[in-house]
Amino acid sequence: MIKSLYTRVVLIFLVAVIGGTVISFFMATWVFKDKLNENLQIPLLNFGQDMVQIFDTLPYHEADRFIRDMHQLESYHVRIYEETGQFTAYGKLHGNQLAPVTMEQVQAVLDGEVIQVIPSGISSILVGIPLTTEMGTRAMFIQTIALPSTSFSIKLILNFATYALVIGSVVFLVAAMFLVKPIKKLTQATKHIAGGDFNVELNIKQSGELGTLAKSFEDMAEELQQLEQMRRDFVSNVSHEVQSPLTSISGYALALKQVDVSDDEKHRYLDIIISEANRMSKMSDSLLKLSLLESKTQPMHLDTFSLDEQIRRVIVFLQPQWSSCNIDFELQLKAVRLMADYDQLHQVWTNILTNSIKFSSPNDTIEISMKQSANHVIVRITDRGIGISLEDQQRIFERFFKADRSHSHKYEGSGMGLAIVKQIVLLHRGEIEVESELGHGMTMIVKLPITLNEREHVTTPIEMS
Repeated sequence: MIKSLYTRVVLIFLVAVIGGTVISFFMATWVFKDKLNENLQIPLLNFGQDMVQIFDTLPYHEADRFIRDMHQLESYHVRIYEETGQFTAYGKLHGNQLAPVTMEQVQAVLDGEVIQVIPSGISSILVGIPLTTEMGTRAMFIQTIALPSTSFSIKLILNFATYALVIGSVVFLVAAMFLVKPIKKLTQATKHIAGGDFNVELNIKQSGELGTLAKSFEDMAEELQQLEQMRRDFVSNVSHEVQSPLTSISGYALALKQVDVSDDEKHRYLDIIISEANRMSKMSDSLLKLSLLESKTQPMHLDTFSLDEQIRRVIVFLQPQWSSCNIDFELQLKAVRLMADYDQLHQVWTNILTNSIKFSSPNDTIEISMKQSANHVIVRITDRGIGISLEDQQRIFERFFKADRSHSHKYEGSGMGLAIVKQIVLLHRGEIEVESELGHGMTMIVKLPITLNEREHVTTPIEMS
C-alpha cells in the first residue's frame, strides 16, 4: 500500500489523465468509426465515378494520358485490373503500403459489384468499381493515400499531446509538492504535540482551506499549552494544599503516641487532627462540585424566587462570622424575582460574602446593592478590606488561586470559592466582574438574566478560567 500522500496524488493524476485520454480515444474511435469511414468513402466513390465517366467519354489512350496528369492522384492511388490479374497503376504511393487485392475481389468487381474494403494494418480505404472501356470490362481499385504533410500533421499532433502530458505532469508534480508540504508540516507538528511539545510554529502562509487548517491547528496548540500549564498548576496546587493538612495530621498523630502527653494536650491534638481532616474534606467537596459545574453533569433545578430575600437569608446564615467581628451590612435591595437554580445562587452569595467578611477589618461595613433592568439584574457587593492588585484580578477566578499569599496562614481557604462562583454564574448565562484597588477594598459585580430556560443552560458552553 502506498503511504505517501504525495505519491498517491501524483499517481492518481497520471492514471486519470493517461487512462482518460486512452479511454476517450478508443470511445471516440468506436462511436465515430462508421461516420469517419463514411466521410472517407464518399469522396473516394465520387472520384471513382469521375474516373468511370472519363473512360466512357474519351478513348482509352486519351483517358489514360488524361488520368496520369490529374492532381487528384496526389491523394489517391488507382489500379485497373484485367481478367488475367495484370493491372495498370496510376499515382504514387508516397511511402504508403499498397493495399492487397485478391482475385476473388477482382472477379467480383468484373461481375459488376462495387466493393469497399478496409485493409487490416493499413490506414487507408480501398474501393473497387467496375469500369467499362473500349477494350473491355476492367476492375478499378482506388486506394486513399496519406500524404507526407498529413503524416507530419498527425505526428505533430501526437508529439504535441505527448509533450503536453509530460510538461503537465512535471508542473503537477511541483504543484503537488507545494500542496503536500503544509500537510507534512502539520504531521510533524502533530508528532511534537503528541510528545508534549506544544511550541509549534507552522509558518504556513497559504490561504484557503489549508491556511485555515494551519491557523486552527496553531490555535489548538496554544490552547493545549494553556491547558497543560493549568493541569500542572492544578497538580502543584492540590499537592500543596493536601500536603499541609496531611503533615499536621501525621505530626499530631505521632505526638499522641507519646506516653507523657497530658489529657489536655491529647484533646488539643485530636481537635487539630479533626480540623485538618474537615479542611481536606471541604477541599475535596469543592473540587467535586467545581468538576461537576465545569462538565455540566449537574442538572439545574430552575425555580422563580425573590432574589433580595435570598441574599438576606444568606446574611443571616453567615451571622456567626460577621457578628464576631462587629461587621455591619448596608443593604439597598429592591424586590426582584428571577428564574434560576436557588441552591446554586445561594452558593454564589455565600462564597462572595464569606470572602468579603474574611478580608474585612473589625467594625467595617459591607454594602450590597441591587439594580434591575428590562432583562437583567445587577448585584454589587462591596467591602472595605485589603483589596486585590490589578495583576491578581486577572487570576482571581482560577482554582486554588490566593491573592493574599503573604498572609496565607492568616486567611484560611482552599482558593476555589470564586472559581465555583464564576462557573455557576456562567451556567446561568450571567457575567461576573471585580473592581478593586490594593488596600482599598473590593467590589464584586454579578449580572444575571431575569429568566432562564433549561434549553439555554444545556446548549451554553462553559468558559474555562
